Amino acid sequence: MSDFVLPKLPYAYDALEPYIDAQTMEIHHSKHHQAYTNGLNDTWEDMSKDNQDLALLIILSDLDQLKPEVRGRINFHGGGYTNHELFWKSMKPGGGGEPSGPLKDEIVKEFGSFEKFKEVFSSKTAAIQGSGWGWLIYDPKSKKIKFKTTENQDSPITEELIPLLGLDVWEHAYYLKYENKRPDYIAAWWNVVNWEEIEGRFARAPQDAKAFFTRNRT
Repeated sequence: MSDFVLPKLPYAYDALEPYIDAQTMEIHHSKHHQAYTNGLNDTWEDMSKDNQDLALLIILSDLDQLKPEVRGRINFHGGGYTNHELFWKSMKPGGGGEPSGPLKDEIVKEFGSFEKFKEVFSSKTAAIQGSGWGWLIYDPKSKKIKFKTTENQDSPITEELIPLLGLDVWEHAYYLKYENKRPDYIAAWWNVVNWEEIEGRFARAPQDAKAFFTRNRT
């Protein structure tokens, strides 16, 4: 029996007010993330025993190892589970501002300035057609950070990329407060970004990439 559980939030549902409202947070976490958790547990039971013994991120890094009948379900529910787990930790009360240290230096190197990075991230995430995510990722092949988008609940892990910062732009993430004004939601979200968490992910990214992507494939 698989035992994935809904991760607890590191803050109260109303802690990110006024930028993200308490009702949206509660529904998003307790209903939507719970649904991905339930779907992942159900799908896990349909995988082979060898696959069940692997960690979820290892599974997502090599979906081709799965039976075709479970591959799409693991991609969706597993991606939804891990994307949201990362999303909650990427925010905090009193967040926002700018990163510091090596991550700030890398952002300036790759995008020209932090403000230009915000502009690229915001505009391209707002332009996603339908549901998806905007990401700042670490590419272990080029050893650089980049912006990218993914559809639905696809995780950057499936493309051998390490997610550093992700923004959920499914309508359930913002519609109660912002209605159809996705750019307004994105602009507000920058005020709750937990840069200390993102800086830690960036520092660990080369080691995480080695753990996830250079293991022996079977």
